[in-house]
Amino acid sequence: MPVGAPHATVLGLGIHRAERIVPNADVIEAIDSSDAWIQQRSGIRERRWVGPDETLETMTLEASRKALASSGIDAAQIDAVIVATCTWTMQTPALATKVAHALGTQSPVAFDISAACAGFCHALALANDMIRAGTARHVLVIGAELLSEMTSRTDRGTAFIFGDGAGAVVVGPSEVPGIGPVVWGSDGEQFDAIRQSTDWREVLASDSPEMPYIQMDGGTVFRWASFEMAKVAQETLDRTGIRVEDLDLFIPHQANMRIIDAMARAMKLPEHVRIARDIAEQGNTSAASIPLALGRMYDEGQAHSGDLALFIAFGAGLSYAAQVVRIP
Repeated sequence: MPVGAPHATVLGLGIHRAERIVPNADVIEAIDSSDAWIQQRSGIRERRWVGPDETLETMTLEASRKALASSGIDAAQIDAVIVATCTWTMQTPALATKVAHALGTQSPVAFDISAACAGFCHALALANDMIRAGTARHVLVIGAELLSEMTSRTDRGTAFIFGDGAGAVVVGPSEVPGIGPVVWGSDGEQFDAIRQSTDWREVLASDSPEMPYIQMDGGTVFRWASFEMAKVAQETLDRTGIRVEDLDLFIPHQANMRIIDAMARAMKLPEHVRIARDIAEQGNTSAASIPLALGRMYDEGQAHSGDLALFIAFGAGLSYAAQVVRIP
């Protein structure tokens, strides 16, 4: 039987932001809106979309290479590659297999998961369990999305929301806890609150096929996330055995600034807890949003090695996951 490590921890972080900066001014005409309306509704001032030479694969590779360099782990030491994404358009094979080969790994287990915006936290939980179970020693966890291709430019409820980017972490063994127990689940009764506009079979049957886009019942998602996720956050702290006062960072999925603020109020976060607000310049990048938000906090001097962070994410399904992480 394999013998696992006592604990697992995050060893390094790498991010890649899509190169094209798209301000609100570039999206308002098609939806008969205004910069002020978008900012009031979502907190978004601009978002990142891919440039002409960028793809989901290139962004994933860039973030992964940076994560490996940050961790000091060689690609040959990676035993597993997990990519969380909902925008890889090939049903099979998995993007993770292509990325693993391009990085120069040595035949690791490689697979994609689809848990929408909660995907990165799901993948991190899997990596933690694999290392502690002894089925892997070093795991590359990636959240990557190319959402600009699945955004309707004329849908007033979503045209301004989404962005492109990738974030990756290397997870490895540790003698002390670095990743806390996950609290995860789903509310399938509200399965269609966030959804793809059209089934692929309908697209293929159409005389004029178009890429499906993401639709969302904004009011339902706002109410559910603002209040239900605060309960998940508290359960995560309780299972980890810490108090909200012990946190240094709160890094929620970057869905909407109002949701972030509502969660912080419901959790009664102390003033010293620094809150990620990457959505203002990046937009909502689904599975990539938590590592991208952490990357900005490092860049702005708000995050420091050893800080205790609460990750919490939620999205289509409605799926969710949360854990406390000691950041590298």
